Amino acid sequence: MTDRIALALGTVLIGLVVLDVVANGGAALLFLMRKLFVFIEFLAFWR
Repeated sequence: MTDRIALALGTVLIGLVVLDVVANGGAALLFLMRKLFVFIEFLAFWR
């Protein structure tokens, strides 16, 4: 991955997080973080 691609992906990701916070008060980000936590716990169980 080149620096240009990494910078573009990082910019898009930060932009989406800011858009979520402005539009939804961070509800979608909170939902995704909760699902990620459940997934990590699931993976830890099968380790």
